Amino acid sequence: MPLKIYNDLTRQKEEFQPINSPRVGLYVCGITPYDETHLGHARAYLTFDVIRRYLEYSGFYVNHVQNITDIDDKIIQKSRLRQGSGGQAKVKEVAEEYTRSYFEVMDRLNVKRAGDYPKATDLIPDMIKWIEGLVDKGFAYSLEDGVYFEVDKFKDYGKLSGRKKEGMEAGARVEVDINKRNPLDFVLWKKAKEGEPSWDSPWGKGRPGWHIECSVMSTKYLGEQFDIHGGGLDLLFPHHENEIAQTEALTGKVPWVKYWVHNGFVNINQQKMSKSLGNFFTLKEIYEQYDPMVVRLFLLSTHYRSPLNFSDAQLKESQAAYQKIVKTIEDLDFLIIKVPETEEVEVKETRDELADLEEKFKMAMDDDFNSAAAVGVIFETVHFINEHIKEKKIDRDSLQADKDKLLEFCGVLGLKIENRKSKIENRIEDLIAEREAARKNKDFKRADAIRKELLADGIIIEDTPYGAKWRKNA
Repeated sequence: MPLKIYNDLTRQKEEFQPINSPRVGLYVCGITPYDETHLGHARAYLTFDVIRRYLEYSGFYVNHVQNITDIDDKIIQKSRLRQGSGGQAKVKEVAEEYTRSYFEVMDRLNVKRAGDYPKATDLIPDMIKWIEGLVDKGFAYSLEDGVYFEVDKFKDYGKLSGRKKEGMEAGARVEVDINKRNPLDFVLWKKAKEGEPSWDSPWGKGRPGWHIECSVMSTKYLGEQFDIHGGGLDLLFPHHENEIAQTEALTGKVPWVKYWVHNGFVNINQQKMSKSLGNFFTLKEIYEQYDPMVVRLFLLSTHYRSPLNFSDAQLKESQAAYQKIVKTIEDLDFLIIKVPETEEVEVKETRDELADLEEKFKMAMDDDFNSAAAVGVIFETVHFINEHIKEKKIDRDSLQADKDKLLEFCGVLGLKIENRKSKIENRIEDLIAEREAARKNKDFKRADAIRKELLADGIIIEDTPYGAKWRKNA
């Protein structure tokens, strides 16, 4: 089946056909770095990481751009709380600190880095030029406190959110000003307040509004029309609605973006996660208890458009599930070394089974990047492999094929399955090798002493037809 993607602009699944296939332009609204990265961020950026990975797996070349809003009211406020100043140097320090922290936690979550991370402060001249263009075309007007986009001049306003202007309310981060021609008119340029960072412009010193940043950055790096624009569901209105209005008004290119994709909210105890409610968890806090790959598996196990309910119980389930995958890979690594050479019939039968599983995996991902269904196929593969291992007749190449396919599926979803051996684990394996040698030499006293020594450390040895395996006592 062809790859289908749910498009919020048309409110339906559509066959994915890039503007300039096989090249794909992907823009994702990035962070405003004023605090630590939390689970909501993780869900958003992991969603588009998986989309990018699967597109690349399917043969597309993805140009992934993600902005950094490094000038914002919240960053200014954080700098004042810390330093007693909202000046430009202090604001930059705050933004850089939390940007570094973002990359650290995302790297641990195995989110691939975008090709470009433009910063708002690097493109101020481009934004000024853009606003001048909107003023010249009659889509924007000046007030005492800044320059505003006039939504009544853009006839398609509301086409993304499906809202009618008459019933709309100014949403999150919309500046309310009684002098505006329409309460929905949004700021393009904010005139400077005392002590705030500012840049020179035709309208006096100030800084760009939030919405204009993404229009300028995305078109600069991806062109006046591109394939996918993504972000959290909370950005659909007003942010993405406003982006469409100001971009199509200036360029006249419709549609500006072919596919609009939004990930669902994260809920805590069935309530939307929110900093204002104080019910959010930073990734650093979660990593103190759980491996980042456990967190990734947890996030993958719900379709990206569905609400995700966070709970410790669900993370523990993901932890057990992740360990099941890891153990399967470890068992394969052990057997691949120990079992006989290839049996051609066994290899063919194994590859046929794996081909069927691969088809199911692709069908899941082709259905609007359904990672939850794809995770289900991963565990079908784990079950198949473990049943295969139980067979009396197994060989090296069929087991290697099992391992390769399981790691391929995990790789598409960004799940790292690493059988890393610590110094302690190397010591255990050295003792097991010594025990094996002692048994071969009929030195059963030494072999038993080693077994007891390991047992005292919580290590259980399991003797198999292919040699000894070990595991930690639960």
